[in-house]
Amino acid sequence: MKDFIKLKKGEEIVSNLNEFLNQKPLFYNEIDYDRMPNCWNTIKNNFKMPKKIIHIIGTNGKGSTGRFLAHYLDRMGFSVGHYTSPHISKFNERIWINGRDIDDESLEKAHQFLQNTISKKYLQSLSYFEYTTILAMRCFAGLDYVILEAGLGGERDATSVFDRDLTLVTTIDFDHESFLGNTIKEIASTKLNSIKTKAIIGKQIHDEVYEIAKKYPFYLDYFNNYEIEEIRKFIKKNNFASYLVDNLALALSAVVEEGIELDLKYLKGVELKGRLQKIDKNTFIDVGHNPLAARVIVKEFDKKIDIVYNTYEDKNYKQILEILNPIIDKLFIIEVKNNSRIAKFEDVIKVAKELGIDVAKFDKQRDKTTLVFGSFSVVEEFLGEK
Repeated sequence: MKDFIKLKKGEEIVSNLNEFLNQKPLFYNEIDYDRMPNCWNTIKNNFKMPKKIIHIIGTNGKGSTGRFLAHYLDRMGFSVGHYTSPHISKFNERIWINGRDIDDESLEKAHQFLQNTISKKYLQSLSYFEYTTILAMRCFAGLDYVILEAGLGGERDATSVFDRDLTLVTTIDFDHESFLGNTIKEIASTKLNSIKTKAIIGKQIHDEVYEIAKKYPFYLDYFNNYEIEEIRKFIKKNNFASYLVDNLALALSAVVEEGIELDLKYLKGVELKGRLQKIDKNTFIDVGHNPLAARVIVKEFDKKIDIVYNTYEDKNYKQILEILNPIIDKLFIIEVKNNSRIAKFEDVIKVAKELGIDVAKFDKQRDKTTLVFGSFSVVEEFLGEK
């Protein structure tokens, strides 16, 4: 494989995927919402699209809902892709095909295709997420189903340029207000405007979401009390967090809507990384990063625990720590390296101490129940320290 690809007049760009993506910032203060649809319109005829796309939008629960559904469809014998973000340990986690993360060679082949298909203008200007979204769609060519998880999640999300057959809406709450709006009405409207055909609305904590959803063709619930109880039993039997019941119910609602046999046996072996995942006898990891995630986490523990924590600067970490405070015995602040978006170490400590939380610097030696929480980046850093 060549290290560089010539474009024109001797100009070159790095062709290795990792090198190429490392040139792009992960986060932006402003987004050019016309860039992705304009780029896609210039290249879409070069793509063999999957037969069906199921789009997942919402604030929390998109990843677990998507993985439940993708795993189920895979076990039913369909060819399935699942696009999720961000990743914990390796980029390949973002593109899951037929039961496993994509291999490096397939990624590089898809990347080479894009380098020769997308104009230099867009190769330079596409964001990290926009480019990887197009990359994933190349990898998903011709599959029966693609479960497509939105990023920030809205009508202008990069994933919204593709035609989709069904939209699943997970719980909507406050997050990414600078992009989505400062009220639930604004956030819900921005997200729900991405619905193109029909949608299934999952469990919501704000009535405004249901009110706004009424203008779309949608379904609220497919399950009776008995079936919901069976879902709860499955979650408990497989040692998943109880907050995942609603996400699994939403995923299975899509199965019913697609007219596919409903049997929980097809969920056997499903793996959910970073969703209150127990990685050793004392340690749980959870990629939650907002107040909604904190509220469901506190319900999972009936005793005080140690928490390893840090967060992004734009998150309301005072509110998050207030919610977590009743279950915190000691808070260990972990330093996340090479991430400009992470909150200042001293600022998080100051807020925690103001709340009366016992704070200590991160210590790798863990001898009591510990939750690693705050973001994908925090979990990634912790796993790298172990």
